[in-house]
Amino acid sequence: MLRDQARLHLALMLVLTFSTGVVDAIGYLGLDKVFTANMTGNVVILAMGLTGQEGLPIVGPIVALAGFVVGAVIAGRFLRGIPKGWHVRDTWVLAVVAALLLVALIPTAFITSTPADPALGLPVTALLAVAMGMQAGAARHIAVTDVTTVVITSTLAALAFDSRFGRRTGQTWFRRLAAVTLLALGALAGAALLLVAFWLGLALAALLLVVVAVLGALGSRSAAKGADRLAQ
Repeated sequence: MLRDQARLHLALMLVLTFSTGVVDAIGYLGLDKVFTANMTGNVVILAMGLTGQEGLPIVGPIVALAGFVVGAVIAGRFLRGIPKGWHVRDTWVLAVVAALLLVALIPTAFITSTPADPALGLPVTALLAVAMGMQAGAARHIAVTDVTTVVITSTLAALAFDSRFGRRTGQTWFRRLAAVTLLALGALAGAALLLVAFWLGLALAALLLVVVAVLGALGSRSAAKGADRLAQ
C-alpha cells in the first residue's frame, strides 16, 4: 500500500513538472523573458538586466521573484505543523494553484502579440509566480525525492554524479531522468501552444493541476481507508 502511494505521488509530481515546463515557456516567450517557476533564471536575468544590457527585463523578474516568494510563504503557512506526505491541505493548495492559473487566463484573452504588453503581462506574471510558489511549497511538503516540480538543476547534477561514468553508485535514475525529460517536453508543448493562442498553454497547465489534485486526494483517501481496515 505504501509503495502504491509512493508511486502515485511520484507520477503526480512528474505531471506537475511537465506543467511547470509549459508555464515557464509561456513566461519566457510570452511575458518578455520572465520565468515564473525557475527563480534561478530570474535572478540571473535580473542581475544582467541591471547592468543595462539591451533587451533584458527588470520589472518582470522582480514581480516574478516577489510573487513566487509570497506563494511559497502562503503554502508554508497553510501546511505548518503537518507531517510530510500528501495531506488534504496539499490538495487544497494545488486546487488554489489551478484556480490562479484559470484566473490568469482572463487577461490573456486580450493578449494578441508576444511578448505581451506590460499592462497585461505583469498581472499574469504575478499570478503565475504566486501559483508556482505555492506549487513548489506543496511539492516540498509531499516530499518526493528528486522531484521538486519547478527546478531540475540538482536533479540533473545527481543523475550525472551518481551515474556509471561518475561516482557509479545506485540511484533513482528513472525519476531523475523523467523529471528532466518532462520539464523539457512541457516547455516544448508550451512553446508550441503559444504559437496557436496565448491561453492554450495555461489552460493545459490548469487542467493538469486539477487532475493532480483530484487523483492525489482520491489516493490519500484510499490510503486512509486501507489503514483503518488494517487497524481494525
